[in-house]
Amino acid sequence: MDILATISIPFDPDLIRTAGFILSWHGFFTFVAVAVAVYLTWRWGRRDGLDGDAILSVSTWCIIGGIVGARVLHVIDFWDDIYQYDPVRIIQFWNGGIAIFGAYLGGFAGGATYITVRNAYWLQRVCDNAALRWTGMHRPFPQIPSVAHLADIASPPLLIALAIGRIGDVINGEHWSSFTNLPWGWVYTDPDSFGYGRPASHPAVAYELIFCLAWAGVLWLLRDRIQPRGMLFALFFAGYSAGRFFISFVREEQNTYVFGFNEAQLVALVIMLVTVPLLIYRARLVRPPARTEGSRDRN
Repeated sequence: MDILATISIPFDPDLIRTAGFILSWHGFFTFVAVAVAVYLTWRWGRRDGLDGDAILSVSTWCIIGGIVGARVLHVIDFWDDIYQYDPVRIIQFWNGGIAIFGAYLGGFAGGATYITVRNAYWLQRVCDNAALRWTGMHRPFPQIPSVAHLADIASPPLLIALAIGRIGDVINGEHWSSFTNLPWGWVYTDPDSFGYGRPASHPAVAYELIFCLAWAGVLWLLRDRIQPRGMLFALFFAGYSAGRFFISFVREEQNTYVFGFNEAQLVALVIMLVTVPLLIYRARLVRPPARTEGSRDRN
């Protein structure tokens, strides 16, 4: 079949390149994506009655955990090809190399660990101690949101953030996909693009961008209808994993493993094996609570 709607991507993958400083579109949109995720979680969390400062504190540890997790999965994927020969490159994350599933899993682990420690009874006792008056810590720490509650609120923002981040991937062309003879496809025409010179290919990252926005809409509609807490986050993970699993069939990955699946597909399968039975066993649909005029207007 002839390509009827080939899209030309003419952009230089770097937004700024001067005096030894390089800012790529990928890096720019990653920053914007993280900022949007934090802001939306903060805003919607406050609307749900949570403390804004507590949300920002958790977000800090989610970001740290996300960076570490994203790097760890990437290093595992490319250990045989790169890192076993040059282990120093493991910590050189500024040179690129992340895995989005690692960012989600590491971010969840970082935030959940912080919440668990922060809400621990022993920490409350230590800080509510007159002997610490001189340190300024003589006060009980307020409780921060539960892991399940905050994870539910963050689920739609995480998908919106990923969609924003994929805009940078669309521009730089580093995520190669298989060639296509469908009525649509794209080509990269800037000589500095990672995809320059390749025939018309599936717009795989655009598929993922569209899917993320659609799935975020589904979660938004179900945010008051699925119980108990934590199940919306499980639904987010299960749905995204399913979408990424199938989209990965039109992506070209350097490394494949069992049954020809790549790392993202294997991680997606593991996540679905955990979340789908959990949803079947625990999740239930309920009637959404009535929203008062005051609750709709609260920021």
